[in-house]
Amino acid sequence: MVTRRAFVSGSLNAIVAAAVPARVWAAARGGVEVAYVNAAVWTGTGPDVRTDAIGVAGGHIVAIGKDAVRAASSPRTQVIDLQGAFVTPGLIDCHTHFTIGSMALSQPSLRDAATPDEFVQRIAQAARALPKGEWLEGGNWDQDRWGGKMPTRQWIDAVTPDTPVAVIRYDLHMILCNSLALKLAGIDRNTPDMPGGVILRDESGEPTGIVKDAAKDLVLRAIAKPSEARLDAALRQGIALGLSKGVTEVHVPELDWSTFENTRRLRAQGETGMRFYNFTPLKDWERQAALVAQEGRGDDWVRWGGCKVVFDGSLGSRTALMYLPYLDEPHAHGIMVTDPKDLKAWMTGADKAGLQVTAHAIGDEANDIVLDTMAAVTTANGARDRRFRVEHAQHLREEAIGRFAKQGVIASMQPYHAIDDGRWAVRRVGPERLRTSFAVGSMVRSGAHVCFGSDWPVAPLDPLTGIYAAVTRETIDGLNPHGWYPEQRITMAQALRGYTREAAYAGRVERQRGAIMPGMQADFAVFDRDLFRIDPETIPQVKVLRTVVGGKQRFG
Repeated sequence: MVTRRAFVSGSLNAIVAAAVPARVWAAARGGVEVAYVNAAVWTGTGPDVRTDAIGVAGGHIVAIGKDAVRAASSPRTQVIDLQGAFVTPGLIDCHTHFTIGSMALSQPSLRDAATPDEFVQRIAQAARALPKGEWLEGGNWDQDRWGGKMPTRQWIDAVTPDTPVAVIRYDLHMILCNSLALKLAGIDRNTPDMPGGVILRDESGEPTGIVKDAAKDLVLRAIAKPSEARLDAALRQGIALGLSKGVTEVHVPELDWSTFENTRRLRAQGETGMRFYNFTPLKDWERQAALVAQEGRGDDWVRWGGCKVVFDGSLGSRTALMYLPYLDEPHAHGIMVTDPKDLKAWMTGADKAGLQVTAHAIGDEANDIVLDTMAAVTTANGARDRRFRVEHAQHLREEAIGRFAKQGVIASMQPYHAIDDGRWAVRRVGPERLRTSFAVGSMVRSGAHVCFGSDWPVAPLDPLTGIYAAVTRETIDGLNPHGWYPEQRITMAQALRGYTREAAYAGRVERQRGAIMPGMQADFAVFDRDLFRIDPETIPQVKVLRTVVGGKQRFG
């Protein structure tokens, strides 16, 4: 007979905070279905808490530790010897643009184009491969790789006469169009700037081809939507990529309903393999509230019930809202993509309806306005477990750092941005303002809940790159071997916690996921080396051997 005692490792008994759900015991009455043994398991329940075996049944973890797993096993148990491999809870990426990233896997990449000539040549090559009239998208270009000069439509018009081009900067806040794309989008010298958006113009008033933030919508609405079959294939490719990197769940704080609709459609076809938590636009909070009232919040594979708003732009596009001007564009200090009155009204309504709310805020002034608004909404609607989030929380005044813990606001941060933007950020805002920018270490030490993500496709869908960034702070140009603002480094345990326990908390599923302990869903990743026992410089060389989601091996 299998008893409850047999399912709990004695050395970890004290940290099992809640009773194992009855449904798990019911599923496990026949004993452990799969036993993963001879492992180096970091449980995620503490910086140094480890075990050596995991027993799985009914999609859940029902035993940990070799003695408990052995006691709960039967002749029917499948035993998998991990040969000393390192295991962590499944890694949760708290910030992805999953449909955009998945579609980009089959689109041309301009990310590493190092010169204007190379940039133009790659666009020309991609255009030649497309049928006449089909839009050329993708790109993820980075003008700072060739010194910062902004591309224009004139660069690419000659090589794309019959191909409308709308290639996006890697921060997703700025699109370069050729003249044909501008014509199809109805953008000319007489087109006014829209609230929250910018159309760049030359000295004569003609559009240069660059559109920023809300102005992107003028272009995107002119592009035909891809078929459902193409979207499904792209998302499955994105899921496979994530699973190969140890990612078991992603949060998708989108600007539209696309990933919600796409993942919901995939779920109707069966298990998605990777878990999704979808946020939809805050301005549509009433639609989301009605959906929750009618259908609930989804299931363990595809969930919803959160709303996102974009309040400002990005550092790279000089549209992040700052108190002080940009050093390399003195007349600019960023923009508000959303009117503060709308921000407060929408946030108040969504919060009152019980929806989780998150806001994109990058600039220091933007973060203060968002935190002020969240405080006002909390006062108006009263105390509850609301778990407000700020996506990015990238540039902060020193006094703002402590507000996250004080107000109970989650900082959803992306460590890789520090080592990427760190190549050129000083040109935008100077060294002093960067002291409290990308302040992962300060935020973690403040006691705030801090979860981590990639912002894919802005950064790789690979938590190991984020962990490397958080632990070393070495910029990708190799110019900061001892760390860029090294005081913002964190420990390996803190970095992993941001992708596991804190990520689960940020997604309101800390009772189901984020740790390896009895009663939790069996989501975990297996690596070829112990992240705690290697030189941090070698983190990029670590390989994922297996990814298990819901008790099934999805990769490896």
